[in-house]
Amino acid sequence: MAERTAIRKPPVNRPPIPAGAKLLFSEKISSTPAALDSLIAEVIGVLGSCGCVDGQRAEIELALREALANAILHGNDADPRKRVELDCYQQKDRSLLLVVRDQGRGFSQGNLRNPLRPENILRAGGRGIFLIRHFMDDVRFTHGGSEIRMRKKL
Repeated sequence: MAERTAIRKPPVNRPPIPAGAKLLFSEKISSTPAALDSLIAEVIGVLGSCGCVDGQRAEIELALREALANAILHGNDADPRKRVELDCYQQKDRSLLLVVRDQGRGFSQGNLRNPLRPENILRAGGRGIFLIRHFMDDVRFTHGGSEIRMRKKL
């Protein structure tokens, strides 16, 4: 079972809560793929309370699943001793901000393959960040790629 820790107040080393934002959900899980489904179900349950409509929930769920899977598999190399953190905020403009952090070294966005190029169409992977960018309104990578901030207007 995944280790879960609700965080009421961000630790000193965590970026401050965005101005005027309300922390809706905060968890740390071990870097195991088995931890994904229950965490995502919890988050989607919380989103119902902030005015998310069905289509938006599906888009957010897909983007969140991809971001968490990338953090677990690529960022932390599926090492169960490493943690992935997820914070969900509702901002003043009612948009949703999802922040996923891993303990990896990050990555260079310049090394991402374009999944629409003919040589990449049949590849089994490589579409996660493309899908995240498609379904979310704003996507930013910080800390050298070990943190992704995804924003969705509600």
